[in-house]
Amino acid sequence: QVQLVESGGGLVQAGGSRRLSCAASGRTFSSYAMGWFRQAPGKERESVAAISWSGGNTYYADSVKGRFTISRDNARNTVYLQMNSLKPEDTAVYYCAAGETLYRAYAPAGPHEYGYWGQGTQVTVSS
Repeated sequence: QVQLVESGGGLVQAGGSRRLSCAASGRTFSSYAMGWFRQAPGKERESVAAISWSGGNTYYADSVKGRFTISRDNARNTVYLQMNSLKPEDTAVYYCAAGETLYRAYAPAGPHEYGYWGQGTQVTVSS
C-alpha cells in the first residue's frame, strides 16, 4: 500500500517556475514507477511526466518537454516535478501516482498503469 501527498501548488505568473513534491509512504517506494498527471476544468486527465523506479528512464508529454523535469529521491520517498516557463495552459490540478513495474526500466505514461493516486494540488498560471 502506498499513500501519496502532493504539495507545492499555487498561483504563479506566466513564465515563472514552480516545484511540486509528492511524498510517499510505504517501505517499497523505490520499487514503483512514479508519474505526474494533470486535469484542467472540462478536460480529461492527461499524463505529464513519468519516471522509472531507478530514475534512469523518464517520459514527458510533448506539451511540457524542455520545460518540466521529473526527478525522484528514493531515500526521501519523494518525487518532484520542476516546472519552468509556465504557461496559462498549464493551469490544472496536478496529481502524482505510483505504479508497480517490478523493477523494469520503464516510465509508464498511461494512467491505467498506476494503482495509487494522490489527492492533487492546484497550479494556476496567470497571464
